Amino acid sequence: MRFLKKSILYTVILIVLGIFITLGLEAFIKQDIASRMYAEINEVPTAKTAIVLGASVHSDGKLSPILQDRVDTAIDLLKHHKVEEILISGDHGSDDYNEVDAIANYLTENGIPSDILILDHAGFDTYDSMYRASKVFNIKDAIVITQQFHLPRALFIAKHLGLDYYGFEAKEREFKIETKIMKREKLANYKAVFEVIFQTKPRVLNKKI
Repeated sequence: MRFLKKSILYTVILIVLGIFITLGLEAFIKQDIASRMYAEINEVPTAKTAIVLGASVHSDGKLSPILQDRVDTAIDLLKHHKVEEILISGDHGSDDYNEVDAIANYLTENGIPSDILILDHAGFDTYDSMYRASKVFNIKDAIVITQQFHLPRALFIAKHLGLDYYGFEAKEREFKIETKIMKREKLANYKAVFEVIFQTKPRVLNKKI
């Protein structure tokens, strides 16, 4: 019985410690890049390129609400002359799933010229997208577009890869961010720290997959 009580106590302590470390890491990342995040379009600096980070696409090619908000925000930046071109970085890891072309189609359908779109079909995760934007596509200055819950991690990675990128929060319509997404985002912070410390290489380092 005494052993069982000790086991329960140690388990609770580990859980609480893990929660504090996770929250502390999240706070550290937000503080580290706070000066590079913007929410108002009239305040964000100009840059040559907007980077749209991919998210889920439906089987019919329609953008998910989260992704559509990112793309609509990129359109707003173009209309306000904050950027000149858009780098679309997403997952096209199989023939039947293609975030990049879905985004490109949406943009051209909304009047954006195809010749200012840069397509990165190997942006399989946030680190790959930031790394490839610099090393593969030679993007020197950029505004990264994603939701507020995701933006700190993206900018943290960019900063510690030595990139002069700013972040702009995607406009948000009325949709619910699933709890599992928020949990996954907190855990992804650990992965981001590991990647920037060890400067890991993306799975793909050429322009085509």
